Amino acid sequence: MDELLRAGFAALGLPLDAAALARFQTYYTLLDERSKVMNLTAIHGETDVAQLHFLDSAALLTVEPLAGKSVIDVGTGAGFPGLALKIACPDMELTLLDSLDKRIGFLRDTCALLGFDDVRCIHARAEEAPEQLRAGFDIACSRAVARLNLLCELCLPLVKKGGAFIAMKGPDCADELNAAKRAIKLLGGEVEDVKKYLVPGTDATHSAIIIRKTADTPAKYPRRWAQIKKQPL
Repeated sequence: MDELLRAGFAALGLPLDAAALARFQTYYTLLDERSKVMNLTAIHGETDVAQLHFLDSAALLTVEPLAGKSVIDVGTGAGFPGLALKIACPDMELTLLDSLDKRIGFLRDTCALLGFDDVRCIHARAEEAPEQLRAGFDIACSRAVARLNLLCELCLPLVKKGGAFIAMKGPDCADELNAAKRAIKLLGGEVEDVKKYLVPGTDATHSAIIIRKTADTPAKYPRRWAQIKKQPL
């Protein structure tokens, strides 16, 4: 795994030190062990985890600088992209949010093993997140959680004015982006850029949609999940 990560970080133009390599290995070992008894990820094996989880997550550092910023990973699952980003960029301030308590338990155990006592792991649905999280972050990110028009209502309320929501999507996100235009505007956002990147060592091209928070999100959002799904903005 070390060689895959070294080559991948070099391809991304990102630094990777011995401490980060050791942490990625520890993360992988615990992920592999716990995945045998609980549903954490459909991706298995050192090569696929290194490329499709660790390197795919780290690629966000080529999209937006995160050092010194407060970041929340919404619907983090087994910690992607948030925890992998924290390993690559320890200077960020990270909050991991997920609706499944067993995943949060796994993340707390992993953070303890990695020596990250400054990572907050919160068990909550995004639309029911504690009020103190609202407009509390420089960056919100999310990967493979929902379609963009729904995801914006979950994530943009958490972002400070001037901050950004970064949605990780597949290579062709034009339709999703078009369907989300009204939601983005209503929620106080503005599409800044769509950056494509190749996941190192693979032929997979992914997209990072950067939505800048230009105005406060109206207090009535987010609505309950049933309403968000039934009546998307």
